[in-house]
Amino acid sequence: MTSGNQPTEEQIKRWRKYLADEQMERQTYLNLAQRRTGEEAAILQALADAETRHIEHWTSLLGEHAHPAPKPTLYSRILARFAATFGSIFILALAQRAEQRQSYDVDQDATAAMAADEHIHGEVVRGLAARSRARIAGTFRAAVFGANDGLVSNLALILGIAATGVPNSMVITTGVAGLLAGALSMAAGEYISVTSQRELLEASDPSTDAPVQVSKLNVQQNELELVFRARGDTAEESREHARIIFEALNRPASEMTTSSIITPRSLLSSKERHRDPSESHAEIGHPWGAAASSFLFFAIGALVPLLPFLFGASGNLGILLSAIVVGVVLMFTGGVVGLLSGKPPVRRAFRQLFIGYGAAAVTYTLGLLFGANGI
Repeated sequence: MTSGNQPTEEQIKRWRKYLADEQMERQTYLNLAQRRTGEEAAILQALADAETRHIEHWTSLLGEHAHPAPKPTLYSRILARFAATFGSIFILALAQRAEQRQSYDVDQDATAAMAADEHIHGEVVRGLAARSRARIAGTFRAAVFGANDGLVSNLALILGIAATGVPNSMVITTGVAGLLAGALSMAAGEYISVTSQRELLEASDPSTDAPVQVSKLNVQQNELELVFRARGDTAEESREHARIIFEALNRPASEMTTSSIITPRSLLSSKERHRDPSESHAEIGHPWGAAASSFLFFAIGALVPLLPFLFGASGNLGILLSAIVVGVVLMFTGGVVGLLSGKPPVRRAFRQLFIGYGAAAVTYTLGLLFGANGI
């Protein structure tokens, strides 16, 4: 601060921005907490309480300059509104991005504890978002891949055919054929892929008849310990786990409880036992869900480059409009992936755009080289 502890105009402007952002982040967490239950709601409420401490810090520094209330940035207002309306994985991913601010690290007016809070809040939100990401990962992967493949493959196909100078009807016929063939192929491929992955993982689950044999083992030998060591536990962890199971089996019948019953889950390692059984293979998704998602989104993606030609555009105009429309959608899908992964969305959007345009440029160039007379 300047002499007399009076803040400069630059400080007032910066502090008011911090105050506005902290107020909106607090409101975002409160909105999310209202839509959650149990532990997640408690965590979000605790995050809101932490933002309240930050608000008090900036309000104290600003004094009379804290009024009238500062206006938050457009991004913060959108984030809070989405949290109140949807409360979904998208909002948690956006909140994770918001908490990754680095300005407190270098701002002497922010305390070291506040700077640390921002980093830790990002990890807390990352953990909350990870739960939702795991639940949608399989289907979302199929949807993103399907839409991107539909956009790029059919744009490349349509541009390659259109560049040869064939009639508009031929371009449309080719595009529709590419849409149907690609969507069916993607759906079949996703079904086979997901089914195969699930079967491979299920092959690693403990056998259902193994628990029956445990009671017949010699307590003095270490066969049961070997099971746990093979599944990733240390020798000490395996020995302790085996001891607990044998103690449960040797209890008198009058003392037997539900927890004393040996099940296939009892033969999992420590890390495997702490995993939520309801989320087993959740990241892979369901075969039919992945297939349907892939078919639908490939078809939607493949329809986009066809739209200009379906509405009467042809020749170079149709090619230009098709490329523009697909470019917009590619940037949107790339941005969404960036947001959900907690990465810079703009960079992901342009990456998606350049890859898609690169593939389309190759087939368009080949179409120009061969031309209609060269087919």
